[in-house]
Amino acid sequence: MDKQANDPVIDIFTEPDPIDPDALANMGPLRHLAGIWEGRGGTDIAPKAEGPERKPYSERVTMQPIDPQANGPQLFYGLRYHLHINTPGEDTTFHDQTGYWLWEPATGLIMQTLAIPRGQIALASGHATPDSRRIVVEARRGETNYGICSTDFLEKSFRTDSYRLQIDIADDGTWRYHQTTTMMVLGQDKPFSHEDRNKLVKVGEVDVNPWLKIVRGQAPA
Repeated sequence: MDKQANDPVIDIFTEPDPIDPDALANMGPLRHLAGIWEGRGGTDIAPKAEGPERKPYSERVTMQPIDPQANGPQLFYGLRYHLHINTPGEDTTFHDQTGYWLWEPATGLIMQTLAIPRGQIALASGHATPDSRRIVVEARRGETNYGICSTDFLEKSFRTDSYRLQIDIADDGTWRYHQTTTMMVLGQDKPFSHEDRNKLVKVGEVDVNPWLKIVRGQAPA
């Protein structure tokens, strides 16, 4: 007998119903990150020809709630984010990054998507509980689910093999992160640990997600 004939049929098309339109109320630990944030005490350790370089930086991060997102029965709540970094004495952008933070209430799955304008994207994942004060996500080069994709030049010259981001949320509402990117630099025989750390303080609130505005009778922006 065909084994597949006895396998249970999985409905991959039907979306949850009803869906709560209030993103912030269903975002689990990501609710602590919603808002506009600034950090002025960042430290970046990056590879250079003459050896590792340690550089201070300041950043501004905007985390905006989005409407619930469904993949058939899978349901996510999350934030759209933009991160902008400058270093002292330099007018040009040191780092720019966009993406999404997503939370799946049914499983505790957390995901971060990231894209930087040097030709690199990644999808990192982890798990947490709704009341977690620590968030950890990871991605690895070569993985087809939670992986890293780079340009030909970056693959050859600064190959990113792994990515790990840990966020710790304090009782006073601030949060700190420690980001570690393991790289193979052309001409070097050992992996390089590219690290970034900073503390973020809230400087502004963000609006509610567009669907909730409609439900409340407000005109979406």
